[in-house]
Amino acid sequence: LEGILPLAPFGKESLAITFTGITDGLCQVDPSADYWNRSGLPLFSAFGIGVENDFDEEKPQIRVLQRAAAPESEGNGKVLFTCPIVKQLQSIDMVDPGKIKRIRGTAISCKIVSSSMAARVAYAAKGIFHKLLPDVWIHTDVHTSKRHRCGPSPGIMMVVSSESTTGIILTAECCMDHRQHQQGVNTDSSLIPSKTGLEFPEDLGKRGACMLLEEIRRGGCIDTSCQSLAFLWMALTPEDVSRIRVGTLSQYSIETLRLIKHAFDVEFKVTPDLESKTVLLSCLGTGYRNMAKAST
Repeated sequence: LEGILPLAPFGKESLAITFTGITDGLCQVDPSADYWNRSGLPLFSAFGIGVENDFDEEKPQIRVLQRAAAPESEGNGKVLFTCPIVKQLQSIDMVDPGKIKRIRGTAISCKIVSSSMAARVAYAAKGIFHKLLPDVWIHTDVHTSKRHRCGPSPGIMMVVSSESTTGIILTAECCMDHRQHQQGVNTDSSLIPSKTGLEFPEDLGKRGACMLLEEIRRGGCIDTSCQSLAFLWMALTPEDVSRIRVGTLSQYSIETLRLIKHAFDVEFKVTPDLESKTVLLSCLGTGYRNMAKAST
């Protein structure tokens, strides 16, 4: 899914594709479909993708139809991705992160023996967030093999996002470590595997909440995993200046900037902001046009 996101708006026709495979449990390696739904789709709107379409069916969508946790899916996991095409992207000016006004999230479980696991994760995360602001909603989404035809592997994860007064959305996600589960270390049904060993569902919820708070602490107008997509589209915007503020440049984003310089000959101006401890990046777009889209 991540690989096709930058290319989807530049096709000859609108894209509608269904992916099959693992949907949950690999957030340490790749962002999940739920992450891209919360953090990636607002980026589509910022660059003008789908904003001219009046119907929701014609706007970019990422929907999880069936879930399957790592490591085995047996073809049960399904994700539908739809995206309209554009003639040209629009420049962005995302420099004001604003103040956080609400938190939204979902705790998801697949084939977990106890249906209360997801509720315990959500309750623990809300306990952290309610110390800082009142507008917090974290829903639970429980999937079973019989009712939802989810994959054969158990899994539990949480994705949470914050929205600021300027419409900036930051997202973080965490999940249980399926590699620990494969090793058979889960002897207690109330414990779930993690990268650091076994942990309670409450610990998973607190860990996810702290990950989002860390993204907020870094500042910026986009979270870490979405930086490379934003940089690539900034290089393809019209011949106008695009600006974006980020908290900390990841190593992946730095390599992306080098590849953009090599492929498009576009250099970004990187300006550290010592007062807010953020980084302001700006560039002049190449004016790329989608020649496959007919002019109207």
